[in-house]
Amino acid sequence: MITVDFNRIDMKSGQSGQPFRVLDIGCGSGRHTCEAARFANVFAVGADIDIKDLQTAKDRRTSLQQADEYRGRWEIAATDVTCLPFSDGFFDLVICSEVLEHIPDQHKAAAEIARVVKPGQNLVVSVPTYLPEKICWTLSKDYHNEPGGHIRIYRKKEIAQLIERQGFALGGTHYAHSLHAPYWWLKCLVGVKRENSLPVNLYHRLLVWDMMQKPIITRWVERMLNPVIGKSVVLYFKKT
Repeated sequence: MITVDFNRIDMKSGQSGQPFRVLDIGCGSGRHTCEAARFANVFAVGADIDIKDLQTAKDRRTSLQQADEYRGRWEIAATDVTCLPFSDGFFDLVICSEVLEHIPDQHKAAAEIARVVKPGQNLVVSVPTYLPEKICWTLSKDYHNEPGGHIRIYRKKEIAQLIERQGFALGGTHYAHSLHAPYWWLKCLVGVKRENSLPVNLYHRLLVWDMMQKPIITRWVERMLNPVIGKSVVLYFKKT
């Protein structure tokens, strides 16, 4: 499930013939790291604090290498978003997708992310959208009380201001994954840990089918619903 629209980003070579460097911080299973590495002359780093997620990302990389599905290259790194082991201005693009809502010290995380972006280059941040997330919190305490779970809900203006204070200009936004919002509402309604709910399981099968097949009708429905109930809001910044 790709949240970032890479068509909005100029994925050209870095300065002086260097590769275009991408950091996917909080990469999870490596979905955005993998997508970035499909571009030629890209060097992507998938970084996360969760070792199990990094192993999943590593397995994904191995599968894609065997299938010869990407033209760039990428590596895996275990690190904390509040203490990144990279030099100042190292990356041409940093992706921080569905991460900041988990981090207690959001200001320190934002400062570290800003530090490693080259001047004039790109930062993409996504967080859960306020209304769909608020409904989840209202329906279930377990949804946000899990260890490592969401500890805050952002309004779009709040997340934009958090990043802009670090020396970035907002260039554009969009919403994504509206079809996923009802799935999480259902899970919260029946119990987020419950595995034998027929409506939830059927809806999950629909989402998997949609992600694999990408039929025109569901793509159209999702585009129409994204501004209303999109599960994620995605913000595109330039470092000034």
